[in-house]
Amino acid sequence: MADLAPLTPPRTRGDGWRDELRATLRLSWPLATANLLQMLTYAIDVIFIARLGEDQLAASALAVAVFGLVMWALCGLTGAVAPVAAAELGERAPALRPVRRSVRMALWLALFAGIVGMGLCLLLGPLMRVTGQEPQIIALAIEYNTLLVLSMVPMLFNNVLRSFVSTLDRPIFATAITAGGIFVNAVANYAFIFGNFGAPELGLQGAAVATIITTFTTLLAYIVAIRLDPRLHRYHIFGRWWSPDWARFRHIAAIGTPIALTITAEAGIFGAAAFLMGNIGASELAAHTVALQIAALAFQVPFGVGQAATIRVGYFYGARDEGGIRRAGWTAIVVGTGFMVLTALAMVVIPKPLIAIYVDPWDPKNAVLVGFALQYIVIAAAFQLFDGMQAVAAGALRGLQDTRIPMWIAAFAYWVPGIGTALVLGFATPLEGTGVWIGLATGLTFAAALLGWRWHRREALGLTLRPASR
Repeated sequence: MADLAPLTPPRTRGDGWRDELRATLRLSWPLATANLLQMLTYAIDVIFIARLGEDQLAASALAVAVFGLVMWALCGLTGAVAPVAAAELGERAPALRPVRRSVRMALWLALFAGIVGMGLCLLLGPLMRVTGQEPQIIALAIEYNTLLVLSMVPMLFNNVLRSFVSTLDRPIFATAITAGGIFVNAVANYAFIFGNFGAPELGLQGAAVATIITTFTTLLAYIVAIRLDPRLHRYHIFGRWWSPDWARFRHIAAIGTPIALTITAEAGIFGAAAFLMGNIGASELAAHTVALQIAALAFQVPFGVGQAATIRVGYFYGARDEGGIRRAGWTAIVVGTGFMVLTALAMVVIPKPLIAIYVDPWDPKNAVLVGFALQYIVIAAAFQLFDGMQAVAAGALRGLQDTRIPMWIAAFAYWVPGIGTALVLGFATPLEGTGVWIGLATGLTFAAALLGWRWHRREALGLTLRPASR
């Protein structure tokens, strides 16, 4: 019956920095691994679609660019259930009814937000026409996107359930289920794109079908895992699913909406950077894409640490334990930033083997691309530290349910000093692409400094004072 007990020390009331470090690492590594596996899932889609031809690959890339941005933002919105549920556990574990109601309302929010998100994604056709895409690419992208959007709502359900199992100290479920989804996705792509295993040959639409199958399979896996695990099942999160709790719904939406807008601001600057690089040159854009993929791969670890920080800080915030809040936040910041020190060193010491993940750096035909990529990776190494710091600091502040001011900090940092520096150095100096990357680094540096300052001043700003129970 020990597994049915509420979360106990050191999970919610860790004694000392060593206990907190162990708890943070135990929660972080499965989440970071799940993030990396999710990137592998997307890579498998690209590998299969690329075999269809350049038009299909270009069409899917444009569709996924819009779908991915909307999905990422809405995951931030619905993922706000994590700090809410963590605070409820910290205040009065096991908090069966409050956690159940929070998860239920997060699932409602996922449904409503997902429907709106589908509508936004269906604007892809007009968007592509306005931006002057080729007619055959537009036609392929619309066919692919029309099916792909059907996976949005179950994807958001999966995000809520992933937040639930992670908050209840079962992050390994997220890792295992994401790993299983990779296998399902690969088999489904092979079957429906090329007509294997007796499946119809659907081409690019088959890739969308594979995504839908993978998403629903993942959702079923979460439901089964929650049903079979005693700690998770006792919450009966699917019971009385029709019963609303509008105050809780509004609370989660109020915390999650700034997170969604923050994500949009951050994703927007990297999207804008791609357009800027395209105006400089094709080789620069290709090198930018490779260097950014390497940086994004490394970022998944501090992103996972930031998710863990949200939960750990949320526990202590609910318990009104300012010492625990301090330990949880600073431990996560040190862990996330420390990892990025290692990745920064790798980018400086062994850049070519990292580039080799995506292209052959020793092939003479790639010489120009690789030359630019090497320049950009050096700058990426510099902003790794700030990228990791801002990600974890933002996660720690979310644990305090502080999201509105961090949203404005992100919008300012990325779009004023960040994109401003990129425009000036990229187009008014000989630096060109290097100048754009210095702009990205500048935006991340400002975000890290301002978010770090807000975390440092959390008590003076009254952020650690939890209001009365809802």
